Order: sequence, then C-alpha cells, then structure tokens
Amino acid sequence: MRFSELEGAQIGVWGAGREIRSFAAQLHSRVPSARIVVVASDDPLSADMSSADVLEALTAPDARIVSGDDAVTALATCDLVVRSPGVSVHRPELRELSARGMPITTATSLWLAEVNGSGVIGITGTKGKSTTATLVAHLARSAGRTVELAGNIGVPALDLLDRPSSDLTVVELSSYQIADMAVGPELAVVTNLHQEHIDWHGSAESYRSDKLRILSLGGVRATVLNGRDEQLRAVAHEALAPSFYGVPEGWDVTAEGIAFKGGLVAPIADVPLRGEHNALNLCAALTAIDALGIPRPPLPDALRGITSLPHRLEVVAEHDGVIWVDDSISTTPESTLAALASFPGHEIILVGGGQDRDQDYSALGRMLAQRDAIVLGLPVTGSRLVAAARQAGMADARAVEVDDMETAIGLARTFARSGAAVLLSPAAPSYNTYRNFEERARHFRALIDEILGVSG
Repeated sequence: MRFSELEGAQIGVWGAGREIRSFAAQLHSRVPSARIVVVASDDPLSADMSSADVLEALTAPDARIVSGDDAVTALATCDLVVRSPGVSVHRPELRELSARGMPITTATSLWLAEVNGSGVIGITGTKGKSTTATLVAHLARSAGRTVELAGNIGVPALDLLDRPSSDLTVVELSSYQIADMAVGPELAVVTNLHQEHIDWHGSAESYRSDKLRILSLGGVRATVLNGRDEQLRAVAHEALAPSFYGVPEGWDVTAEGIAFKGGLVAPIADVPLRGEHNALNLCAALTAIDALGIPRPPLPDALRGITSLPHRLEVVAEHDGVIWVDDSISTTPESTLAALASFPGHEIILVGGGQDRDQDYSALGRMLAQRDAIVLGLPVTGSRLVAAARQAGMADARAVEVDDMETAIGLARTFARSGAAVLLSPAAPSYNTYRNFEERARHFRALIDEILGVSG
C-alpha cells in the first residue's frame, strides 16, 4: 500500500513515537480525508505525555486511545493499522488483526512503496548500519550527488515528501521495519548478522528471517553483503545481484589499509574511524557506491571530514594517560569483541553487562582473558560475563561483579594505569536499568565529569 492511496481511510496507529508523529503530520497535510480514529498504546499515559498531548501530537483530537485487551476490538474497525517500529509484528494482538485480514504496516514501508524503492539505498545489519549509512551518504556527496539521510538515522522517511527530490536517499532500516515491509530499497546492504532483539522477534530464527527479508523484496534490484559473515554468504543465492565486500576480489581491509582487488587505495593512517569493523563499514559503503554506478570520489581525499558517530568507540576523556571510551551502542558480544580489537595497544578495563537476551559470552570471555583485561560486570548479565572470563582463565580479582555504574567507574579509576582504556562496551542492551543506550552513555560520561573530575 502507498501513502497516496489512503484517501478516506479510517486509520489506527499503534504507538506515538517519532515515525508515527511524522506519519500523522503528513496524513493531516496531504490526505485530509483520511483520519486517525484509534490510537493503541502499551502506556498511553506517561510523565512526559498525557492523552491530550498524544492526540494533539497526532492531530487526531477525536481519536480513541486504547490499550491492552481493547486494542484488537478497536483497531478491527479501521481500514489500516500503522505501527511504530518498536511494536512487534509477532505480538498476539497484531497476529490476530492480521489473521482477520487487517493491513498492517509502518510509515517507512508506506514511503518506500510510494517511491517504489527507486534511488534508495537501504542499510541494515545487526551492527554498523548507522555508520555505514553515514559513510554512503558522505561518499555519494563527495561524488557530487545530492543525498538525503533518513530512517533510524536522519529524518523520518515520510518527511522527505516535503523536501526537493534528491539523487539518492540512504535509509537505515532495522529488522523491526523490515519484518512486514512490502517494497524494498533499490539497493539493499546487509552489514552482518548476529543474535539480537530476541524479545521482539520471539526467537533467533525469527530475527534472522525478518532481517533477511530485505534481500528479496519487490523493488530491490541489487544487494551488497559482508563476505566475512558466514550466515550472509550462506544465503547469497537468495539475494538479487549480490556484491561482496570484505573479500580479496572486492573492497577489503588489509594490514595496510583499504584495498580494492588487492591494490591499496587508502593507507590505514587515512582511514578516519577506529577499528577493523569500521574499516569494513567503509568497504560496505564503497561497494554500495560501485553497485549503483556512482563514480568513485577521489580516495583517500574523500575520507576527510568523516567522524565517529556518538557512543561508538568515542573517546570522551583522557586523564593521567588513561582514555575513557563510550561504546554504549555495543549491545552484543560480537560488537564488544570488535571494540576490544580496536585498542590493541591498551590495557583494557571493560565495563560490561546489561539486559539479558541470552547472550553467549564464552568467546568474549576468552578474548578478555587473553588480553589480561579487567572486567567490571553490571547487572544483570555482568555476572555471566565475569563467569565466562574466569572460566577462560582470568584471575578472580580481575573479574568483578558490581552493583551499578557508579561502583564500576570508581573501581575502574582504582585499577587504571597510564596506557589503559576504560571501555564502556556492555555487550548487552540497557533496558534493565536505563531507558536506552544513550541514557547509559550520558550516565557514564556524567560520572567521568562529576566523580572522576575529568572531561573530554
């Protein structure tokens, strides 16, 4: 279904977040005959937003706000349900509505159908999608193209309807959006595939299946895949016109820097982002540019001006020879392993642990023991992280469970010597303690300022 096909529709929405508010604003201005008549929410009343605030934000003053058991009955009276990406398509209420024949979609999916994916690069993956999307946009602009950055990074996709047309739109897409997407981007890029978001998807297999739908959606004309990811190589036969990066025959990372078909293009000193995983993200971006036939901008000159996104291996303070690093975005063991590899010359003091999503910490524990690191384990998975490190041979005194971030930072300062890196790279989500990984990062940084008396 396209956004322009909503004339006269009675619409239900689930959620009132950024995407839903964008949808409501566009609906009000472009399709005034359509109305939001039902607003479903798991928590419609909060300290930040009352029922009246919700309805005002959605320009739906007469809509009915429902939650719980009333949601299915109320939404069943609508012609369409537009869900916030955070509302799982696998929850029983939406499954019941879908079984009744109710169309369910997202604002991003409506926009992609509107443009039929034309001129769109969609970036997804368990990790690296924000950085890769930013790199694609930067390189395309360096090549003289006009570019919009949208989705989970940048503006909500439907907001692009108010902007002049551009040569290219780069959209970061989560598995939450892909799960029921009908039309995909012209070029689909998948950076990697690790276990994540099991609570939303219900199982690791469901997460994998929902994420990989992007490879064969209508509108997709070509795909770019990480050739170092075994799961992606295994499904390459399902992808449309796949190109691989991270392989010798394409864009790859070597000890010397970024190479193309074995020839050095950008020495490691000219690669602006720390870590091999970020160099691979750059290879993904370069492969995407090539796949769309965009003339390659001059390298390494075109890499100037690229900086790390917040909370991604961000050095936020240096004091007495110790660096303090915010990598709060790392919510999987795999991403924390990549973070460790990004600081090869430093003693590591890792602050890790968070929400339990059945993470397997065995490989991370082995690497921490091999690096002779210090591990400070936060609730609730910190206990398993500490246990994995000890099982791999780490001394008990170097693997310590802590009650909270304040305790972790205090111990980190006690342990840290010149040349050390104190790394907040939790290998777990934050929702057991914080609203999101950004709030966790802000607390980490505030403690550096307030408790340690240092700042970046």
